Amino acid sequence: MLGNSWNYRRTRILTRILRDERARREICSCTPVRWVATLVTMSARTPPRAPRYLMTNADQFFARAEALLSRVENLVARREPPPIEDGVAWRWRKRNGIGALQAIKHFNAISLADLQHIEFQREELERNTRQFLAGLPANNALLWGPRGTGKSSLVKALFNTYVAQGLRLVEVERMDLIDLPEIVEAISARDGRYVVFCDDLSFDEHDSTYRALKTVLDGSVLTTPDNIVIYATSNRRHLVPERLRDNLEARAVDGEIHQSEAVEEKISLSERFGLWLSFHPFNQDRYLDIARHWLDALGVANCDSEVVEKAALQWALLHGSRSGRAAYQFAKDWAGRLALSRIP
Repeated sequence: MLGNSWNYRRTRILTRILRDERARREICSCTPVRWVATLVTMSARTPPRAPRYLMTNADQFFARAEALLSRVENLVARREPPPIEDGVAWRWRKRNGIGALQAIKHFNAISLADLQHIEFQREELERNTRQFLAGLPANNALLWGPRGTGKSSLVKALFNTYVAQGLRLVEVERMDLIDLPEIVEAISARDGRYVVFCDDLSFDEHDSTYRALKTVLDGSVLTTPDNIVIYATSNRRHLVPERLRDNLEARAVDGEIHQSEAVEEKISLSERFGLWLSFHPFNQDRYLDIARHWLDALGVANCDSEVVEKAALQWALLHGSRSGRAAYQFAKDWAGRLALSRIP
């Protein structure tokens, strides 16, 4: 008789876990150490419902688990996400398993005029952003190319330019992409036009978090709200590393090449971005132009002198890059050196 009652309790516990998605997610998010510690602590304070000498070890475990589940359900019911802070840009942050949009107080003051030698990319993304702000159809955008070529700076400059017209920015790190559906739900009913910005986006070969991004982009029966668009930057065009072995399974049928399923899976994510913009390394002349621009912006005179040019080239050689980021870093270093030398 006692065994039948405990079988019923086991079934009831499992049913509650399977039906309550939110409680299941809270339990699964716990680390193993935290889960075991919580189980021991909670169950230690809960006396068994039958004498211990009449209960098997399994019965004792399920009695404690049922008591623990009731406590977890009460805890989850109280842990509502905090309200969204006032602001124009936010970062998604998680504490104790609860995500929230944290307002950004300090912004990069870069403008579109500061972005040199990426005119085509700038015009295309600005046009897409203006369509988005006007309530017209607009695409999600993937900006890909080598490091330091202006991908992230372009998104930040567009935000600074159009924030007064209602453009809003939500920055999400790669590790938090699994929460992207929750983020979209949180901002979909708010006023404004939101750019969800994923910087330096790339995935490991066995990383499954990119599936959440695929679903939001174009893979769910629910469409992304009209006031949300996704801009992502990456050093990779296809975001997921491609291996030589993936192409070994390609086959030819009637003269046509058919890629393997592994290749199709890896390139399917980047294809869900409607707008692709590629960024390329700068040659020496363009690198020097960018360095002169930043030197002039920092108030340095005689930017065209041979001494400055030689120092800029040495800086690029030392850092192994003629990128826009390297040019900006050189300009800050040179301007700081000159200002320091004038201090008595």
